[in-house]
Amino acid sequence: CRRQEPGAAEAGNGPGTAAHGSAPAKPLSRVEARRAARAAKDSPAVVVSRVVGEMFITFGVLMLLFVTYQLWWTNVRADQYAGKETNKIQDGWAKGRQPGVFAPGQGFAIMHIPKLDVVVPIAEGISKSKVLDHGMVGHYAEGKLKTAMPEDKQGNFAVAGHRNTHGEPFRYINRLQPGDKIIVETQDAYYTYAMTKTLPQTSPSNVSVIDAVPPQSGFTGPGRYITLTTCTPEFTSTYRMIVWGKMVDERPRSKGKPDDLVG
Repeated sequence: CRRQEPGAAEAGNGPGTAAHGSAPAKPLSRVEARRAARAAKDSPAVVVSRVVGEMFITFGVLMLLFVTYQLWWTNVRADQYAGKETNKIQDGWAKGRQPGVFAPGQGFAIMHIPKLDVVVPIAEGISKSKVLDHGMVGHYAEGKLKTAMPEDKQGNFAVAGHRNTHGEPFRYINRLQPGDKIIVETQDAYYTYAMTKTLPQTSPSNVSVIDAVPPQSGFTGPGRYITLTTCTPEFTSTYRMIVWGKMVDERPRSKGKPDDLVG
């Protein structure tokens, strides 16, 4: 019989050999190859759905970054700015007499709300870019919105502050109750106001809330008042929330801090 060549048996056991009883695959014609390539491609609907899905993912990531910026980073930056401004105000007091008229955006006092653990600088004007977005409280001091200063013997010291983002100094003023203290610290004195009433919601155009004697405040005549204004509901600017208070103590700095700030 014929001698078997080395490796012949192994070769005969490979895929597609006669040992498995199948014939070699027939090469595709050029036309068949083109058809197969077209069939392997994604349909237009699949391509569109993939693009739309990627757009939604990108949009979601951008929205997440924006929310993080608004709710967290603006507070971080505003707190840093407000802290530096508070130090700047205190340093100015220590160096000597400061002017009685302040430029827009200039810090001149410090507000304390002990119940809410709020300590925030007060600056002249209510500009968003120069004052409010820096985490400060702004004094209504321009044009028809000009209001009194704490040292005035009569009038309404009205201020505005953010309720959400950018330091949100007035976020929880809705928690104040009658009798809670709001203290304004200036170069010469501590002015203590007792909270008297809240107006939960009013139109932004209702500027009567900062009148010398606000109609809805419950005050019946001239006095020394304070008005806090902020946006409501939270995370919107649709309406304004108002908190009023009445001065109950004026204490020269030479006599030390009021009892509400000690301890």
